Amino acid sequence: MNKKILLVVITTLLLLISYAQKSTINYGDNAKAGKYASIRGIKMYYEIYGTGKPLLIIHGNGGSIKDFALQIPYFSQQYKVILADSRSHGKSVDTGEVLNYEMMADDLNALLNYLQLDSCLVIGWSDGGINGLLLAMHYPAKVKKLAFTGANLRPDTTAVEPSLHRWLAHSVDSLSRETPTPEVKHQYKLWSMMTKEPNISLEQLKKVKCPTLVIGGDHDALLPAHTLQIASAITQSYLWIVPNSGHAPLVRYSKLFNETVNTFFKQPYRVIEGLDRLN
Repeated sequence: MNKKILLVVITTLLLLISYAQKSTINYGDNAKAGKYASIRGIKMYYEIYGTGKPLLIIHGNGGSIKDFALQIPYFSQQYKVILADSRSHGKSVDTGEVLNYEMMADDLNALLNYLQLDSCLVIGWSDGGINGLLLAMHYPAKVKKLAFTGANLRPDTTAVEPSLHRWLAHSVDSLSRETPTPEVKHQYKLWSMMTKEPNISLEQLKKVKCPTLVIGGDHDALLPAHTLQIASAITQSYLWIVPNSGHAPLVRYSKLFNETVNTFFKQPYRVIEGLDRLN
């Protein structure tokens, strides 16, 4: 593995572990809050915190509810925060060989139906951002506002930083050659999906009707130019490129991230045209 990439991965994991340890609540493994919903052939694990308008928070590839130890305490003071381990992640076990983003977005819609929620606000990170986009595209009435960071529309080097793209392809190839233990098969299922998907066109993004805050780090794993493309294709969008940031601005700059997203949720979407753009 490229040493630079390995350092980024290790640093992000250490940050997540460090912040999770500071929490007095074991998010993602909380017996008091954790429940299972039997939906679409799996038992989906979820936790709910706080009261108020419903807010769904979606994790990325290989992640879980535990990734949001820095968001849950903040947002649960004002919202009913709903978090779930996606299919084949965390405690949501799925032994099937096939996994794709469409399945996960449909799972989230089914979870909202199970919870008898007709709509919600949404935050997504990485693959969670892709799932948030698909949820808004396929079930537009379900998503009032969407904020996501580090998502992509396609799995090639026009979207993914080239060295990371090569590393992922090499890693998936290496996994395909290993003895297919349950752990290897599981990792292959998650990572190989990222080499083939998503495949969302800019034209399809016009189906996203809700106000959307598109976020990315200026040194993200997903190229800022691609993040700009996404924002430009969504009718009601804001763009926020976070300076001096990689793929995890919600971890490294959690206070700024939380406050900015909350302001976006609270304020009506504003169209700035003509001479108003000078202000």
